Amino acid sequence: MKKPVLVIMAAGMGSRYGGLKQIDPIDEQNHIIMDFSLYDAVKAGFEKVIFIIKKENEAEFKEVIGDRVAKHIEVVYVFQDLYSLPAGYQVPEGRTKPWGTTHAVLSAMDLIDGPFAVINADDYYGANAFKMIYSYLMENQDTEKYQYAMVGYILENTLTDNGHVARGVCETDENNCLLNIAERTRIEKRDEQVMYTEDEGATWVAIPQDSTVSMNIWGFTRSFLEEAQKGFPQFLDAQLPVNPLKCEYFLPIVVETLLKANKAVVKVLTSSDKWHGVTYKEDKPAVVKAIQELKEQGVYPERLWD
Repeated sequence: MKKPVLVIMAAGMGSRYGGLKQIDPIDEQNHIIMDFSLYDAVKAGFEKVIFIIKKENEAEFKEVIGDRVAKHIEVVYVFQDLYSLPAGYQVPEGRTKPWGTTHAVLSAMDLIDGPFAVINADDYYGANAFKMIYSYLMENQDTEKYQYAMVGYILENTLTDNGHVARGVCETDENNCLLNIAERTRIEKRDEQVMYTEDEGATWVAIPQDSTVSMNIWGFTRSFLEEAQKGFPQFLDAQLPVNPLKCEYFLPIVVETLLKANKAVVKVLTSSDKWHGVTYKEDKPAVVKAIQELKEQGVYPERLWD
């Protein structure tokens, strides 16, 4: 069986953060969040990483992270291109926004011939997440249904005090298999409650703080890419007429489509770790503090790659 590869989605510029947040140092040793994800991934068994980036950021990524970790894990770069669309489709006039996480992963399709894990570049997941997803991918193969996995987090462990976040809210069965996932693109703390809105804040709906949510750490087989590629034209046909400038082809859209078609099983591997990330610049001090505490606890050395 082929060993799983790690795919890191790092093409977003971080519009809410106000800069290229994926390569912003979070400690005195100039480590970035990806350093800690890669350190945990290597310890879990991953031997290859594919960075999905914008072409114009290639040199900077190599300097800040790629060249540093290349001695410890094989590094490959692919580029997410706004103009990479199925035949017959064009980018709507005025659109600058990328096409979403599924489109990003499809950018790496030609380099993936086996199981793979997908993560965001700017989220801290915790070492246990990488151990669980790697073990699952090593131990499971597609049968009559596709065998996928995700690491689920407790919603209250994934919020920021500085604004809103996007999370996939999950419903599972008695076997911890995913039943459905609802992508909520604006969740925030309001009046001591956690709430989401789908109409730009006109109305708000409360959501339980102990809900299981996706942080975009997935485990897939090659079949996912083939299904995502087939589904892209249908997505564009449905969404371009109603939201041409901002519609996004999210990973959970494909997952939910396959679940409804009874073509896939998605095991939810639960983590009690606290998420750390820099959605906003104001988040950075809390992340710096959390990483330092993890070092003091012995979870990480002062210098990861020495």
